[in-house]
Amino acid sequence: MIETYILAIDQSTSGTKALIVDHSGSIIARSTAEHKQSYPQSGWVEHDPVEIYNNVKRTAHHAMELAGIEAGQLAGLTITNQRETAVVWDRISGLPVYPAIVWQCQRTADRCAEYKTANLEDIVRTKTGLLLDPYFSATKWGWILEHAEGAGEKLEQGRLLAGTIDSWLLWKLTGGSVHATDYTNASRTSLFNIHTLEWDKELCEWFQIPSALLPEVKSSDEIFGYTQDPALFSAKIPISGIIGDSQAALFGNQCFDTGMAKATYGTGTSVLMNIGEKHDQLGNGLVTTIAWGMSGKITYALEAIIRTSGDTIKWVRDQMGLFSSFEEMEELLAQAPNNEGVYVVPAFVGLGAPYWDPYARAAIMGMSRGSGRSHIIRAALESIAYQVNDAVKLMQIESGIRLKELRADGGASDNTTLMQFQADVLERSVIKSEVAELSAMGSVYLGGLGVGFWLSLDELKNRGQAYSVYESKMQENIREQHITGWNHAVASVLCTNKKAEA
Repeated sequence: MIETYILAIDQSTSGTKALIVDHSGSIIARSTAEHKQSYPQSGWVEHDPVEIYNNVKRTAHHAMELAGIEAGQLAGLTITNQRETAVVWDRISGLPVYPAIVWQCQRTADRCAEYKTANLEDIVRTKTGLLLDPYFSATKWGWILEHAEGAGEKLEQGRLLAGTIDSWLLWKLTGGSVHATDYTNASRTSLFNIHTLEWDKELCEWFQIPSALLPEVKSSDEIFGYTQDPALFSAKIPISGIIGDSQAALFGNQCFDTGMAKATYGTGTSVLMNIGEKHDQLGNGLVTTIAWGMSGKITYALEAIIRTSGDTIKWVRDQMGLFSSFEEMEELLAQAPNNEGVYVVPAFVGLGAPYWDPYARAAIMGMSRGSGRSHIIRAALESIAYQVNDAVKLMQIESGIRLKELRADGGASDNTTLMQFQADVLERSVIKSEVAELSAMGSVYLGGLGVGFWLSLDELKNRGQAYSVYESKMQENIREQHITGWNHAVASVLCTNKKAEA
């Protein structure tokens, strides 16, 4: 059989998607499956790694059935994944010792505060480009090793492995024969030195994570191994194109040149700017990360992390019950063309860039007797754009680069009201790709290059993509009024948290 397709696994915070992509870059089949979100305590978020892997197999089979193809027609399998989510598993039984601790989870906030008191943050930032925050993987692994039943004994026996979701999936897909990750996922752990490109011995000792547990680190376009799970399919398919979802979206948006930036509107939002080969330490709530490793060359990125964006809309729908369908949401938004002074600050799991306050909690501000559900829905949607605006402003100040445009992808980018409001408050063009699965396509492009499916970046550039363009239309005085109101709302949340701490 001719190998004319790539199978892409897009494992996100809310679910798993499998895509079949042909040589033209067209998606010919897709299958999705959601997984359970567990919130055992306030601020805690967990997933079941076994459920996630079973969903990978289920969606892969279904996508191939829909495409009408067999495993022998696959040139490769690629993986893009939710980043920072931490898994520890038993290499003998093949089972996790504890549920996956999700990137959103704040259970290690106090531990991070202790490390800050011990002046560890400067060391972490200098070596990894990251802030000392529970968002990242190291303290999550440490918590599992400390609290999971039987973990200490298994650790002494050399039975444990630790990794992010990509490592867990790769290990399962290869029948337990490969324990590896790529540079992008490794750079999100607080343990990987982005200058020396290796697990840092001093940091592993600080966080009490034995380096023997950690995966081998490779470039995103390397062949990591071959599928060996007979429950998936019998053919051995090369696995390449492993990359964290936000970096994958940067690549999928074809932000190949220094200074290009994108925002992925998912459960949270990651704003990433390609900064090329330099990796200077920057401050004020931004992190420096690895954008991708390709052909032995490392490209770096500047990132602003927004903890909660699209998940705010799910909260308004599921927890608040203010609408039942997105069609109804659009009708309600039309009833409230202005927020009437209402603001939602979605600090459900703290605030990310530029505030980085893990203890902050959500609030609805500015309601009057005339405020209704349509105003709250609009305020929730607009909160996404305000947060991205904060992030982009900070990036421009720190990098010295004035963005001409912002490329957009992710589920919430399908909302035209949000995209127009984003362009309005940002005062920049927002370029939204018509290809919904930009993270998956980023991994497909890298994996395709890795297995020779495509031969060069120029070949990918020449394929082109369709875009929708949103231009800023808002009057300056209205924009300033909106942004001032948002800033006051955020300040109130931060002030309330400080008072609670006191």
